[in-house]
Parts: sequence; structure tokens; C-alpha cells
Amino acid sequence: MQFSVRISDYQKNTMVNMCDAELIGKDVFDGKLKIHISENYYGKQLVDKDEAIAFLKSASIMNLVGHKTISLAIDLGIGSESGVKIISDIPFLIIFNT
Repeated sequence: MQFSVRISDYQKNTMVNMCDAELIGKDVFDGKLKIHISENYYGKQLVDKDEAIAFLKSASIMNLVGHKTISLAIDLGIGSESGVKIISDIPFLIIFNT
């Protein structure tokens, strides 16, 4: 199981953009809304589950996409099912822990 990740600083907070690796390059649609899951935004760095857990635990802001990524965050007690938005059968979750 691999995750694609990009870490950055945003207003003195650690921001983690992470998705299931196989979603990179996909387009999802909801009516007129189109979202491109890009390597530029979600990262070129591929990590395994243990590294993904460490990144999630250290982040203040998280933009998460994909069943595996979001399940991992929820299993860790980070975020909740009620915050998940589904677009084209792909779950999205944004978390702010500032």
C-alpha cells in the first residue's frame, strides 16, 4: 500500500496533502465541478503506511483523498466519517487541527 504525499508549511502550520498513490493523474467530476488529482498538489513522494502515519500525526492541516488514505486517518482518530465528501466514488477529507 503506497501513498503519494506532499508536505509544506502554510501560515506556520505543517500541511500534508496525501492521496492513494494510484489516484495521481485522475480527474473526478460532480456536475460542473472537475477536480484533477495532480502530482504537483498531492506530491511526487511515495511513502508506505508507516511513513504515512507519521506524516498524518505531525500535520496541522490535511488534504486527503482516497479510500486507503482516509481510512488510515480515521483509524488513527484524525478526522471523522461525517467530514468526508464523495465525488465520483472517491472520498475527500480536509482536516484543520490548528
